[in-house]
Order: sequence, then C-alpha cells, then structure tokens
Amino acid sequence: MTRSQADAAAKRHAFRKLHDSGCFVIPNPWDAGSARYLQSLGVKALATTSAGLAWSLGQPDGELPIHRVLAHMREIVAATDLPVNADFESGFADDPQGVVESVLLAIETGVAGLSIEDSTGDPARPLREVNDAAARIRAARAAIDLSGTDTFLVGRAENFFVGKPDLEDTILRLKAYAQAGADCLYAPGIQTREQIAAVVSAVSPKPVNLLVGAATELTLHDIAALGVRRVSVGGGLARAAWGGFMRASRLLVEQGSFAGFADAASGRELNALFRHPD
Repeated sequence: MTRSQADAAAKRHAFRKLHDSGCFVIPNPWDAGSARYLQSLGVKALATTSAGLAWSLGQPDGELPIHRVLAHMREIVAATDLPVNADFESGFADDPQGVVESVLLAIETGVAGLSIEDSTGDPARPLREVNDAAARIRAARAAIDLSGTDTFLVGRAENFFVGKPDLEDTILRLKAYAQAGADCLYAPGIQTREQIAAVVSAVSPKPVNLLVGAATELTLHDIAALGVRRVSVGGGLARAAWGGFMRASRLLVEQGSFAGFADAASGRELNALFRHPD
C-alpha cells in the first residue's frame, strides 16, 4: 500500500467512525480555499457541493461533465487533511454498470465517501423509478466492494428537491437504498421536526444526513435530539458568499458606493491562513 493509499484508508476509517454516535456538521466548501478555511475552524469532515462548484465555473448545477467533477474532488481532497464526502450527483451514468465504472473513478480521487441521488434532471420525469434507483445504489456498493476500500456510501431521495414532497414515497425510497447497500440515508429538503423524526425512525439504525441550507429555528442541538447523525449545508455557504459578492457589486456599480466592503475579510488574515509553513 502506498502512502497516499494508506492516508486515504485512514481518512475513510475515521469518517465511518464519525457516524457511530452523536451528530456532527459536515460543511460544504466549493474550492480549495474554502476547504482550508473550514479545516482551520476545527470541523471533522467536509463534503463537496455540486452547486457551489458549478456556480464557481459560471455553470448551473447538474451540468458539469464527470471529468471536471473528478478533478474538483481531487482538488478538495488535496487541499485538506480531513475526510471528504463527494456529491457525486446521480452517478454520471445511464445504467448500473456505468455507475460501477464512475464510482471506481470517484474512489480513485481519495474521497472518504460519496452520495448517489435518484433524480434524473428531466423536469417531466424528475425521479427514477425506485427499483432503478436502488439498482444504481447496489452498483455503487458493488464498485466500493470491488475497490477493496471502505468508502462510505450515501443514498439520496430527491423528492423534496424536485417538487415531489411525498414523505411516504421518500421513506420508501430511503429504505430501498438502505437495503441496496447505502451506509447513510439523505432526503434533502425535509425541514420540519416531524419529517426529520419520521425519516430517522424509518431507516434506523443507519445514520441520516440532514441538509440545512437556509436559516432555521432549529439548532444543532435540536437536530441531534431528533437522532440525526450529520448535518450538511449543500450550496448554503457558496450562496452566502455569492450574496455578499452580489450586494457589494451592485452597490459599487449602481450607486458608486463602497459600503459593500464593510464586512470583507482581511487580506492579511487570508494570506496568513493560506501561507505554507516553512
């Protein structure tokens, strides 16, 4: 085993252990700089965001080719000492065998985990049929087993994200993905205590990831009390950064005002953060 392989194996082991108990935050950087800043705050793991990456490249979410996504995964893994969970969208393949091939490529980047979602990208048919979606989770599981790694697999039910907020169908899907080999279940878009508790109960004892991408009355303590094991923010941090940039830009261009720089980060602080030790 090479040093890089041993390092990746250690990160995967540590990442899996994080899901055994308690609740942790797994924030989503969109580039190497944001990954390194989040690491400096003491978080225990990171997750990529397909949306944050796409916007940084001037593209809408969900339209980047696999080679660019894999390159981004390698960039984030190289930028941090933390385990990284990859937003691997729907697996970048038309069929389960293609998912096997794509997931094997993803594992080679050194990520500690990856998620596979059941959305199609087709507004007329936004969700895959549940058996088809479960077959793709099984394919991802098979790829992980074939690789001989302990890569963590997350199964995502996108009902609430694609305008199909059917909790019963969401839970049916998550159970199917658990049976197909997912280590963790994720239904982005659920928000209420009742929805969260229902999902946690339905897939127990497997851990649940909760997306919190907007301001909410729930605290991390509240979420942990509901049984959630990890909390990600999706494109939330990227949107917050874009919000500050857009406000400052509009003030500058439309009003000739520099007031948007009032909350800007210190250049000295950023340089100190990113300066490599001698």
